[in-house]
Amino acid sequence: MDVPRISVEALRRRLTNGSKILLVCGYDSEERFREMELEGAISWGAFQSRLSSLPFDQEIVFYCA
Repeated sequence: MDVPRISVEALRRRLTNGSKILLVCGYDSEERFREMELEGAISWGAFQSRLSSLPFDQEIVFYCA
């Protein structure tokens, strides 16, 4: 499966323009998440617990550094 990528600049523009994007930190360690947390992002664990309740059309961006 081909996974589309988005640049930091493009993501920033879309978030600034009000796009409803779920930002997920791809690390499975809560400690690593706290180190790499971006404003408005959720952890991998939080994403997994919310997965069944997310709308099918929810845009999701995963990040790791």
